[in-house]
Amino acid sequence: MSPYVSRVISHPRNWSVHTMALLLRSRLESSRTRTVERSTLQLQALIDQMPTSDSTLTERLLYFHSIPMPSKWEMERELAMRFLQLGVVKSALEIFERLEMWEEVVKCWGVLERPEKAITIVRDLLEGRIAEAEEVLSRAKATSIDRRQIHDKTREAKLWCILGDLEPQNAVEHYQRAWTLSNETSGRAMRSLGGYYFARAQYTDAISCLKRAVAINPLLSRSWFILGCACMRVEDWEEAKNAFSRCVAIDEDDGESWNNLASMYLRMGTIGKKLDETSDDEQQIRGRMLGVSLDSSDDATKSIPFSNKMLAFRALKQGLRFSYENWRMWYNYMVVAMDVGELSESCRALGRVVEETSEKVGANSVDEDVLERLVDAVTRAPLNPDEAAEGGDTANVVMNPNEGHGLLRRVTDLFERIILPRVSSPRIFRAHARLLTWQTRWDDALKAYLDGYRCGVAGTMEKGETDVAKWREAVKEVEEIIDILRNFGPRAEGFKWRLQGRSILRTFIGRTKDFEDEPEWNGLAELQDDFRKEEN
Repeated sequence: MSPYVSRVISHPRNWSVHTMALLLRSRLESSRTRTVERSTLQLQALIDQMPTSDSTLTERLLYFHSIPMPSKWEMERELAMRFLQLGVVKSALEIFERLEMWEEVVKCWGVLERPEKAITIVRDLLEGRIAEAEEVLSRAKATSIDRRQIHDKTREAKLWCILGDLEPQNAVEHYQRAWTLSNETSGRAMRSLGGYYFARAQYTDAISCLKRAVAINPLLSRSWFILGCACMRVEDWEEAKNAFSRCVAIDEDDGESWNNLASMYLRMGTIGKKLDETSDDEQQIRGRMLGVSLDSSDDATKSIPFSNKMLAFRALKQGLRFSYENWRMWYNYMVVAMDVGELSESCRALGRVVEETSEKVGANSVDEDVLERLVDAVTRAPLNPDEAAEGGDTANVVMNPNEGHGLLRRVTDLFERIILPRVSSPRIFRAHARLLTWQTRWDDALKAYLDGYRCGVAGTMEKGETDVAKWREAVKEVEEIIDILRNFGPRAEGFKWRLQGRSILRTFIGRTKDFEDEPEWNGLAELQDDFRKEEN
């Protein structure tokens, strides 16, 4: 619409056409953060200029049937809604009171934390002392007495629901009265009552109310979502799955519902049946977002059919389109993708988790078990692509993106671009070193192993340490790095591995002289003697 509106505004020839073009531009700009205030001021200017005599009556009526020009009161209502969205509540309140839009007035008093004012207005509406302008018109349009009575009952039930929202101490009584007044047709009453019970952990009552609510209004995704959460709390996975399925069918952009739907698939042994109760010990429902913890050795994971895991994988993949910044969903996606064999996607998900959480939790943002399994998947393949292809036909071979050379590029990028510039830990460096060793990049592999040693127990041990168990663990790390230097050092041209090994031993022995009486000390002394003999 913008180009057409701009063209009309730049060549004004009629008051009505020009005013409508300005109104459309104001509406188009109201959805952008940088222009929302300007669009609101433009709308206010349009309202102010309507009663002026800058155009004749004939000119204003010329395109009366062609242009859907709203009335001044409708434009004021739209302006008040804009004010409310921007937080200019008092200005919106003044307009709503002038237009006698009492429900919106109640909402404004609620935002201003003046519930007593809102309660007074609702009581006046119930007792007939005031009436909403739109309701007066709607009631007048009712063609029969029966329709008017139905309309009045519906209106009264809605007001009792609003009063229940404002008076939590009497909420149940008000909601039930609204339900009775409407002859059990008020979906609002059951939604409100279900939400009330859910907030107070009365999940069985909440489920009963919410099922009635969705039966009356089945297209409200919020009701289905709360129903799904309530079913999760009572471990009725089948009903929860159905509820979240309805959520994503109504609103495809609901990333949280996609995530919860995936969790339901993982909790179900087969579609329509529950998992064994003991299989859910490690899974805790945490509000709206569910964590998924899968281990290939876990009995609970083995009892989940592969088809359910694939359904969960696809649900999470769909949900991440709309919750790209949600690291919890990326973590769930990473674990599920690893479990179904989609290692390339698992690698991508691990990178996103690190990008989103590394500043807050550091090295804990990396799931080191997943990282090592990714490295294992690459290094299982032969280094030579000719040996990896059947019959040596590398020209026509299609690389599997989830293992070997097909996964190598993504894992390498994960290390070099995402993980290593942000975080470090001994396991991360050792995993990277294994990948470099498989590529026969001996210099880089030795540097990675040494980096892992420096940030490990042995490399960070200070002089005066008294913990024997920690020292013994450090001794094992020293012996391991010495073996690595001896095995890979001669293959790296120009790398002074003997000097490096001797320096490591001398530094470690000098820092831990307090442990000379331990039996492992003799092994360190023998290693030092061996290096001296090799030099001679």
